[in-house]
Amino acid sequence: MLISQGDFLKNRIMHNPRKMNHEDVQRVRLEILQREHRDLDLAIAALDAGGRADALAVRRLKKRKLALKDEIQRISDEITPDIIA
Repeated sequence: MLISQGDFLKNRIMHNPRKMNHEDVQRVRLEILQREHRDLDLAIAALDAGGRADALAVRRLKKRKLALKDEIQRISDEITPDIIA
């Protein structure tokens, strides 16, 4: 049975809450931010599909989504080692 990285980290948190290193914490945070980004994408699509979306609300959601994308990229860059070819 394959276990996802997120499930592995959640299991590790529950059983060893004080033994997580910085990278593990960042991976969990990355997963949370990615989930929030997907949720915002769905919320924006739902508002647009309704046809009666408040333009200001949609703009704020898109701005938050963009900020999340930047934070996701920053954390991903921190976790992923630089490979010099």
